[in-house]
Amino acid sequence: MGKKEYWRAGNMLYPLPAVMVSCRRGNEKPNIITVAWTGTVCSDPAMVYISVRPERYSYDIIRESGEFVINLTTESLAEATDWCGVRSGRDVDKFAQMHLTPVPSKYVSVPSIAESPVNIECRVKQVIPLGSHDMFLAEVLGVTADSDYMDENGHFDLAASAPLIYSHGAYFGQGKKIGKFGFSVQKKKKK
Repeated sequence: MGKKEYWRAGNMLYPLPAVMVSCRRGNEKPNIITVAWTGTVCSDPAMVYISVRPERYSYDIIRESGEFVINLTTESLAEATDWCGVRSGRDVDKFAQMHLTPVPSKYVSVPSIAESPVNIECRVKQVIPLGSHDMFLAEVLGVTADSDYMDENGHFDLAASAPLIYSHGAYFGQGKKIGKFGFSVQKKKKK
């Protein structure tokens, strides 16, 4: 084992999901922002968060509308995911430029991205100013999942969609499965 080095305080909690968050204000064109600061906050009620810099175009849209959709990404969506993170919706129509398909959501007025394997419809419960980013704490109202990724037991197999992850400025595919929750304490089958 190597010698440990001390660094200044920073975010080293990687990898993270790289997601495309769709948003829309009123009857304006929908927009997409790429976010890596996202995650689960609570399971009952189902709650998530995204953190967005206040100067980003999508920030005011989400703050005013109080809604957004987290669209999980895949390796095949890597270019669109990156592009939607470096271009501003003030200047371009991200859905059109990236050939992404907006589809109506069931519980929010914001469209989901059809090419995404999972779409998580969210309603903002609280905006928490944190510093460089504000956190949008949101309740999950509904989830859609692409039936192409259902396994033979009727369970969603996210790994089959080749999810995209983000780690310290780079995008990666998912590695191999090591085990499932609780595998370390399960009784082993005798051979």
